[in-house]
Amino acid sequence: MNAVFERPSVLQRVRTLFSGFDGPLAAALLLLVAIGLVTMYSAGYDHGTRFVDHGRNMLLAFVVMFVVAQVPPQRLQQIAVPLYVVGVVLVVLTALPGIGITKKGATRWLNLGIVIQPSEILKIAMPLMLAWWFQKREGLLRVPDFLVAAALLGVPVLLVMHQPDLGTSLLILAGGLYVIFFAGLSWKLIVPVLVLGATGIIALVIAEPTICQPGVEWPILREYQRHRVCTLLDPMQDPLGKGFHIIQGMIAIGSGGLTGKGFMNGTQTHLEFIPERTTDFIFAAFCEEFGLAGVLLLLFAFVFLIFRGLMIAGEAPTVFSRLLAGAMSLSVFTYAFVNMGMVSGILPVVGVPLPFVSYGGTAMVTLGLGLGILMSVARSRRLMMS
Repeated sequence: MNAVFERPSVLQRVRTLFSGFDGPLAAALLLLVAIGLVTMYSAGYDHGTRFVDHGRNMLLAFVVMFVVAQVPPQRLQQIAVPLYVVGVVLVVLTALPGIGITKKGATRWLNLGIVIQPSEILKIAMPLMLAWWFQKREGLLRVPDFLVAAALLGVPVLLVMHQPDLGTSLLILAGGLYVIFFAGLSWKLIVPVLVLGATGIIALVIAEPTICQPGVEWPILREYQRHRVCTLLDPMQDPLGKGFHIIQGMIAIGSGGLTGKGFMNGTQTHLEFIPERTTDFIFAAFCEEFGLAGVLLLLFAFVFLIFRGLMIAGEAPTVFSRLLAGAMSLSVFTYAFVNMGMVSGILPVVGVPLPFVSYGGTAMVTLGLGLGILMSVARSRRLMMS
């Protein structure tokens, strides 16, 4: 008796590729993509090919997310150590004289046939590496294991800060700390650090008139970083210079009111009072045109995406998957919080984009990688259940 096998249709093949994808996570992502395209069209329609390039970057990020989502977490675990080592080695090479490329006083790039920024690799490699480490130490965790994790995190963060690149080092640090937190770091260690940080911020605000005087040097931070902090504390010290970004951003946000001035009707945006209106300060342009109502919709999309990611992490079958998914979810929070905070004048300007809204190819691809990892974890669990 001859068996007859029917060839699957094109629709069935497509369904197989997308089987296991998390619908709610994809819906939140599509909402952010729609907001990003609308905002970029308004802010960048007269900015050359910025809108078209933004759409291309989104498409590339989607392709990366789709490909990574097909990779099971077990395979991701296998590449964790090599990717981390490659990332650290490339960052070290960047610092060597005559090898790294310097732009605007920062040495962050390498020419390997194409110009790359190695620190971007570590945004993904760092959570992968620490999740791999804690997976290996499952059931055997002791204080020395957390010290090893801190060392694995500290080395690349310090290297990237030395470039200098405070924004990227902050994102790498946050991604690693999230893994350490989810691995079971005791609140007895976390609370003192939070109290110390809050005390430092209060002391900084109180001492601002003294420590921000010309000629006063700060340890650790470079001069331009000191200026950023002092400008945050009092942007009116230099309203036409270093404080211009923050002041114009706050004016744009406040002028949006409840419902905004309307699509493509932002005066601060289109009269070019907002610097970097398609990149770091696009949130100010969005607030001006769509007001509080638009901001609430944007916040809803971010909160939904982050909580859905945390739900995926909570349902993950292995320690590696759980830690990695949790870190990827909260990394989106870090991007959004830092960007909105710096545009609103509550954080220093550090050059962190607003996920899926700001223009930027490298950051978009990195975010696509992170969401691809989340999709991979969700997909592997659903396929296991089926």
